[in-house]
Amino acid sequence: MTGSTTHVLRLLKWGRVLARHGALRGIENDRNAPAQVKRLSRIARFGTRQPAEPDYAGAFQEIGPAAIKLGQALATRPDLVGEGPARNLLTLQDSLPPVAFSEIRQVIESSFGRPLEQVFASIEEDPVGAASIAQVHRAITPDGRTVAVKVLRPGIREQFARDVETYEWAAAHLEALGGEASRLRPRAVVANLKRWTLRELDLRREAASASELSDAMKGIHGYRVPHIDWDRTNGQVLTIEWIGATKMSDLAGLRAAGHDLPRLAHKLVITFLTQAISSGFFHADMHQGNLFVENDGTIVAIDFGIMGRINRQARLWLAEILYGLTTGNYRRVAEIHFEAQYVPSYHTVEEFATALRAVGEPMRGKPVSELSVGQMLDGLFAITRDFDMAVQPHLLLLQKTMVMVEGLATALDPDINMWDVSAPFVKSWLRDELGPEAVIADRLREDLGTLLRLPALVRRIEEKFPPKGGAPEQAPLPDVDLIWERRSKHKPEGNPWLGRGLAAVLGGAAAWGLTYWALMG
Repeated sequence: MTGSTTHVLRLLKWGRVLARHGALRGIENDRNAPAQVKRLSRIARFGTRQPAEPDYAGAFQEIGPAAIKLGQALATRPDLVGEGPARNLLTLQDSLPPVAFSEIRQVIESSFGRPLEQVFASIEEDPVGAASIAQVHRAITPDGRTVAVKVLRPGIREQFARDVETYEWAAAHLEALGGEASRLRPRAVVANLKRWTLRELDLRREAASASELSDAMKGIHGYRVPHIDWDRTNGQVLTIEWIGATKMSDLAGLRAAGHDLPRLAHKLVITFLTQAISSGFFHADMHQGNLFVENDGTIVAIDFGIMGRINRQARLWLAEILYGLTTGNYRRVAEIHFEAQYVPSYHTVEEFATALRAVGEPMRGKPVSELSVGQMLDGLFAITRDFDMAVQPHLLLLQKTMVMVEGLATALDPDINMWDVSAPFVKSWLRDELGPEAVIADRLREDLGTLLRLPALVRRIEEKFPPKGGAPEQAPLPDVDLIWERRSKHKPEGNPWLGRGLAAVLGGAAAWGLTYWALMG
């Protein structure tokens, strides 16, 4: 296990980068930031020259691949980082200079155990894209098909593992401060981030996700997933059908091809709702570079490294919340939050409903060009602190994707009304899921499941094990040796520099600024 000194040195390095870009100034002025974090942030920026305007995107870009992923998540959390930083982080691009082709060749050959020429008939040495985790090359297979070959950057798995371990260490220390830091549940958020990045770093998982989404969306006209070449795919290399269609970001090209942009925007929103609400499995990286439009108007998605899942009960709650906000039924929306235990029971439904009304009423009946779903989500997050709502990490990815979809839809049709597009779909789905037939079917399914579980339940009781049920539990979090706990239980030992306390770790605490706002996203 990596020692505390190593973690502190990494945090010191990152903190100084943040300080040089002026990215710690906001933490010092935030009334909700713990006093320890503010104090250590001042130490971290001591002696640095700061720009007039903070450049959060530049800081995360300079820190490296893992920080880029965190920064992209933070761009959807203005409740945590503030409106200005969130807007700045929207400019953060997941791109890095490409790796030399000689290194890419070595990865392909070592992973397949044979020369590159036996895997592909030809491959272009210049990549078509280079991101923080992998880069993509166009190639031709021996049977003449044009494919996109995605190859992991050499050493990226080890680099991510090192960085995430330090995030876990810092999040544990931050959560131990209690108060607001504890409410935001940084350790759980980092655990989710770790699971997402582990998926991205195994390209077989990405291929499997693409295949699963393709099956889930088979019956949906106008949306498809490229074919996977499983014979040329492994943990480090993904080979997928080459898509030569028009990028969704190329508005001029879409118009020239005769596409109806407002209709395309409507289709984009519906396909997202179908994935998130109907199937509970959605493409969670829906930026403009990952979506194409074919000549017949079919939307084609690529890059399935980040996928989201929502269980059926959470989807029912989500659908009811969205429909309640679109229809102004704030009482029902408030009741759902209490049923889901998102709001502690010592608050009242009536008070929460009033707070929701303050968020929802200004949004209703207006085009998204005036008031957006993103703004509505920001408003909802803003009231979480007032009602002591713990962060729900499994919903953060959905919120991020919703903001992405809204941005794409409004680029295609500035006058689109997201409420008008979403409400009929959500209403229809709720009618199917909560109607009399669905209730009867659910009851039969639950009763049959209960009967089938009885023998196992009796065995567990006999073995004196308590029965397990209810919502899925959070995965176990790693043990972290907290510095101050070690000092309080034992005499100082090891490095005396650490024994003087965190305040003496100079800029190391700069990373506490990073972890306080970055690791929550």
